[in-house]
Amino acid sequence: MAMAAADIERLIKERFPDALVSIDDLAGDGDHYAATVVSEAFRGKSRVEQHKMVYDALGGQVGADLHALALKTQVPG
Repeated sequence: MAMAAADIERLIKERFPDALVSIDDLAGDGDHYAATVVSEAFRGKSRVEQHKMVYDALGGQVGADLHALALKTQVPG
């Protein structure tokens, strides 16, 4: 089952209310997305830690309803 971009954004923003989130459906199939997430919560964290934080926010959907997510994270500024 596919996952809507709006649902991905909602889950991320629930965990990171200050986040600027951009989602692109890479294949038009609702299964392959690229996301950019900008949040102060990432400050001082390694890239791996930042990505884990986002995957945790998605609650296990990656690999299930969400087949693939290319992720870019950064702090504001």
